[in-house]
Amino acid sequence: MKIELLQSDIILENERVLLLPFENERNIELKEIIFDDEIWKYMGMYVRNDSDFENYIINTLKQKADGICYSFLIIDKATNKVAGSTRYGYLNHASQKCEIGWTWYGKEFQGTGLNKACKYELLNFGFESIQFKRIQFSADLENNRSQRAIEKLGAVKEGIFRNNYTDSEGKSKDDVYYSVILEQWKKTKQDYFPEFI
Repeated sequence: MKIELLQSDIILENERVLLLPFENERNIELKEIIFDDEIWKYMGMYVRNDSDFENYIINTLKQKADGICYSFLIIDKATNKVAGSTRYGYLNHASQKCEIGWTWYGKEFQGTGLNKACKYELLNFGFESIQFKRIQFSADLENNRSQRAIEKLGAVKEGIFRNNYTDSEGKSKDDVYYSVILEQWKKTKQDYFPEFI
């Protein structure tokens, strides 16, 4: 596995989306779309004011510096606007796996096909360049929209993790887990992402 890639500036791109390292100066543009409780309903936290925004930026950069994750800004190439953020998280070097998640989009970018383009780039780079053996996804059990989006990527539903986390309001939450594994990536890519090959 080529872990050293996670210490470099990773830029991923196709006709639809551009993914830049989160520390790019454009991260301030997230402020234009981030203050929406619907975005954060299933994220375990809320970003409601300037202080929350500053903490979100600081924490995201710190987690990357600590090697916990590798975060990206999502740029919609159709408008050249910052559309949201996503990351490789729960990086596990020994088991050669990670989770793609912590993904959110401003309202105007939801349901536009941007998510599929973004996730293709993350999966393809994850398997073919970093050489992960497993990439997992999770969604709150109540978040049907996210579950449908994950299923459109060809990820296999594995089960429900009960009381998997406690949100910022103290509620215990259940998650549904999915995965794509290296041995299935070639077929998954052909079946679910033909437009990007």
